[in-house]
Amino acid sequence: MRHIYIPIEPTTPRDLPKHLQTLHLHGDSMGTTWSVQLIGDASLSALFLQQGLQEKLDQIDSQMSTWDVNSDLCRFNHAAAGTWHQLPSEFCQVLDYAIYLARQTTGAYDPAAGKLVDLWGFGPRARGKDFPDADSISKAMSGCGWRDVKFEAITGRLLQAGGISLDLSSIAKGYAVDQLARFLDAQNVSGYLIEVGGELRGAGIKPDHSPWWVSIERPDSASLTGRPEHMVALHDLSIATSGNYRQFFEHEGKRYSHTIDSRTGYPVDNHLLSVSVLHRECMVADALATAFTVMGSDAALVYANQHQIAAIFYEQEGDTISEKLSAVMVAMRDE
Repeated sequence: MRHIYIPIEPTTPRDLPKHLQTLHLHGDSMGTTWSVQLIGDASLSALFLQQGLQEKLDQIDSQMSTWDVNSDLCRFNHAAAGTWHQLPSEFCQVLDYAIYLARQTTGAYDPAAGKLVDLWGFGPRARGKDFPDADSISKAMSGCGWRDVKFEAITGRLLQAGGISLDLSSIAKGYAVDQLARFLDAQNVSGYLIEVGGELRGAGIKPDHSPWWVSIERPDSASLTGRPEHMVALHDLSIATSGNYRQFFEHEGKRYSHTIDSRTGYPVDNHLLSVSVLHRECMVADALATAFTVMGSDAALVYANQHQIAAIFYEQEGDTISEKLSAVMVAMRDE
């Protein structure tokens, strides 16, 4: 059995070209893989599209990578205290929304949690043998959170006040998906499904006039056996998923998630296993999925309903995994 979900908001119809071609392009970037399935006019050059998509991704990676020491982000993180930095426009767009969401969630989402991410071994540096102690956590939290970020969105200037360490890993891939979509739109591509590191965005229709159907990821558990699979039509829509069951380490018999709650300095410790968020903009869905993971399902569900966000949550208590849907998600279900 399946439950299917379709967008509520009206979308602009996209006609299939008279002489169409189907292309499947793919590559590597941002420490992961990407792929694009597209329907376009037969006159479109596959080589031109491949190169254009790769250039967009590499540009974002060169600006926001936490692994490339020469990226704009890494240069800022290692800059001297008191220095101002002029950011590229793409970096500005991402940071502007990241700070906005940090305010909206009172720090459940924090783009300046880089020191904590590194301390817990989920950044570019490998985790040390010693488990982080209270002093090291307190030091990583001191004076370097989202409230300490001085960013002039209009001028694009960012102040390195000293110790600020940005980490945009939880939003950059979503933004990259949106940038690829804008590039394809500019080439008058009639339909596509974009995937970068697991984040997706679809538009238009396939040659058989069906939408781009994708299955919503959920934990692999016997307690979910027999429950309906959730399928969503990505018609001018994006989906991003954050899952605590995928990246973690264990210490003294306890599992520690890769998602850090910068309000406590520790990895999140709640019953939420995964959350998937649907939104027109993949950047928004990507960041919200992380914020909701930190908030936990109860608080996140309240936020999602207040802000009319489509989301589905999977949480575990004991051996039982249950699911919760936001009001908008329920409204999208095609009965």
